[in-house]
Amino acid sequence: MFNLCLNKVNRLFSPLVGIDQVLEKLSTVIDPDLKKDIVSMGMIKDLELNDGNLKFTLELTTPACPFNVEIEDDVRKVIGEMSEVKNFDLNVTAKVMEGRSLDEDTAMNTVKNIIGVASGKGGVGKSTVSLNLALALSQTGAKVGLLDADIYGPSIPLMLGMKDGYMEVEDNKLQPAESHGIQVVSFGFFAEQAHQAAIYRGPIISGILKQFLVDTNWSDLDYLIVDLPPGTGDIPLTLAQTIPITGILVVTTPQDVASNVAVKAIGMFEKLNVPIIGVVENMSHFICPNCSDKHYIFGDGGAKKISEQFNIPFLGEIPLNSGIMSGSDLGKPIMITSPESPSATAFKTAAKNIAGQCSIIASRLQEEMASENTTEESAPEASTSN
Repeated sequence: MFNLCLNKVNRLFSPLVGIDQVLEKLSTVIDPDLKKDIVSMGMIKDLELNDGNLKFTLELTTPACPFNVEIEDDVRKVIGEMSEVKNFDLNVTAKVMEGRSLDEDTAMNTVKNIIGVASGKGGVGKSTVSLNLALALSQTGAKVGLLDADIYGPSIPLMLGMKDGYMEVEDNKLQPAESHGIQVVSFGFFAEQAHQAAIYRGPIISGILKQFLVDTNWSDLDYLIVDLPPGTGDIPLTLAQTIPITGILVVTTPQDVASNVAVKAIGMFEKLNVPIIGVVENMSHFICPNCSDKHYIFGDGGAKKISEQFNIPFLGEIPLNSGIMSGSDLGKPIMITSPESPSATAFKTAAKNIAGQCSIIASRLQEEMASENTTEESAPEASTSN
């Protein structure tokens, strides 16, 4: 009887959990992409602890992270293991990390990540991939822009059903058109060029791209997708040399003739010290509507071979689907018309993987900047000691 009463007293006067204990427990949760704990990454915000009642915000690195659900589940699990916590109120938000140095790019400091979408050759569906990836990122809650940088053959307005779209100019700044929640800029919006060939030399083309980049009122974007023309010509070079960008996404198809040429695009950007975000394989396979089997019509594994050869991430494979083609021609992207289709699901997966890679690049950039600041601060001390 005495022992029973003593147990009740011990429970009544057991020490309450402290903030340090909570943070120590949360530091065991690791972001699978960044390989760092969520406490050191600053993902825990507004933590309040009062008499066993715990409340805080989990701020993820991007709403499109492929591991968001896993991280949230791990947080709830570790807090659930703390018997001292009586009530737990968790708010989950996301703030996209800056994957490029905004200090070095005051002209476009409202854009956190710039992703160039490149291919070695035409005909791989790069514009279709760019558009649907932009829509997939936007559907996660991210703020997204799409720049159609193929001056010679702008196709994004047609794919979005914006034949009559236009861009206004206010305060000497182009105002992007909007469609399905994304900001869109394209040479195709200029009516006088709609049915004419763009016959310009390289310097003029480069000048147009620079205007689209720095003279456009991009409004607080998390991601700007730049649909580059195929090859390694003036426009990809201008993009890489004009502004700091997060990295390049390479689009290819399975057959060797496409992947062999895609390698040249990778080589170009590596020489320019531009990060390669990864590779996506378009028209990867055909899913039989009757048996659901995969048929590799154009071969198998072209993008994976590139991934292994250059040690860059393989970010997804998009199946061959007539709905993607017809939707593009009709101005009805598959991410809008059939968001639950296998093709749309593939775009969503690729978009999340791309967002994850952008966060990894951003984390490395933060580490480099912190290291440089530490070196600069210690330099005077070193010179003084000498």
